[in-house]
Amino acid sequence: MIKDKFISINNLSKVYKNNFKALKKINLNIKEGEIFALLGPNGAGKTTLINIICGIVNSSEGDISVNSFDIKSNFRQARSMIGLVPQELTLELFETVFNNVAYTRGLYGKKPNKDYIKKILKELSLWDKRSNLLRELSGGMKRRVLIAKALSHEPKILFLDEPTASVDVELRKDMWKTINKLKDKGVTIILTTHYIEEAEMIADRVGIINQGELIIVENKNELIKKLGQKKLIIDLQSTIESIPKELQQYNLILSDNKKQISYIYNTKSSNTGITSLLQLMRDKGLVLKDLKTEESSLENIFVNLVKGANDELVRH
Repeated sequence: MIKDKFISINNLSKVYKNNFKALKKINLNIKEGEIFALLGPNGAGKTTLINIICGIVNSSEGDISVNSFDIKSNFRQARSMIGLVPQELTLELFETVFNNVAYTRGLYGKKPNKDYIKKILKELSLWDKRSNLLRELSGGMKRRVLIAKALSHEPKILFLDEPTASVDVELRKDMWKTINKLKDKGVTIILTTHYIEEAEMIADRVGIINQGELIIVENKNELIKKLGQKKLIIDLQSTIESIPKELQQYNLILSDNKKQISYIYNTKSSNTGITSLLQLMRDKGLVLKDLKTEESSLENIFVNLVKGANDELVRH
C-alpha cells in the first residue's frame, strides 16, 4: 500500500544566528513513489529544506519523519533510506568511478555488492568510465557519478538538488529518463530545479517556495488547469497600425509585424469574451486569416505566483 505521508514535515522553521528566517512554518507530506518538484527563486529555502530532511542542517522548530522514523530520534533508520545528490560537485578526484561509488555504499553499512554497483553504473551510462579517475570526467559525467553514489546504498528516497545544473540539453534528457526509471522501481524522488520545464516534464506534484514559505502544493496538471490561462492568437489578413479604440477594453497585444493580435483569457471564467471580441473585430472590418490557442505553461504560473507573493509582502 502506497503511503501518502512517506515524508511528513510539520511546522518546520529555520532561523539562523543573524535572525534570517530561511524557513517559516513549512507543512508538507510527500507520497511514496512520487516525483515531487520543489520550485523557487535563489535563496527561497529549497536547499535548506533538503539539508534539514537529510540531517545536514538542524531545524529551529518542527518535526520531520521519514517512513514514520523521526529524523532526530531515529536518525540512522531515517538517513539510511535517503540518497542525496547535492548541487556541488563534491568528489574524490583522484579515485576511480567504480571505487568511489562502491566506497560510498560501505559508508552506509551495506555489504559490498559489485553486481549492484555495475548495474547502476550501466543504467547511468558510466560503465565504460568505471576505471577512469573522477578528475578525467566532464561536468555532466561527474554529476552522473553523484547520482550513482546517492543510489549506492539502495535508498527508498532520492533528493536531487539542481541535478541538471550546468548540464547540456542532451544529458539533461538522459537524466530525466533515469529519474523516471527510478520512479518505476518505487523510489520517491524530490527534485529542486531552476529549469521549470524539467518539473513540467517529469513531476507528479509541484511545490512552490518563496522567501521561506510554501506558497502552494498541487498536482502538476491540476495546478496548470486551475491557475493556467490561455492565449488566443489571431492572424490578420493584412497589417494594422494600432489596435482600434473599440477593442482596447480587451487588453490586446499587437505583434511587431502588425499582422497578429494576442488575447489572454481565463479558462475558469464562464465568459471568456472571445465571441464578442471576434464579432467586434468583424464589425471593424478586420479580416481574420487564422486562429490558434496556446496553454499557459508551468513557468508562467510560477512567475505569477512568486510575483504575487512578493507584491503581498511589499504591501505589508
